[in-house]
Amino acid sequence: MGVANRIDALRVRHHELDEAIEMETTRACPDEHEIHTLKKEKLRIKDELTTLS
Repeated sequence: MGVANRIDALRVRHHELDEAIEMETTRACPDEHEIHTLKKEKLRIKDELTTLS
């Protein structure tokens, strides 16, 4: 997998995490642990994108 493909895959995953976080935070009883986990993964992906760009 080339760097460009990896960056594209990370951007897609980053967007998916945005959607998952939004869905979880708008639930009647949001799971704070799940939100924290999703945000942590999103930050890890952002850091990797920064490194690759």
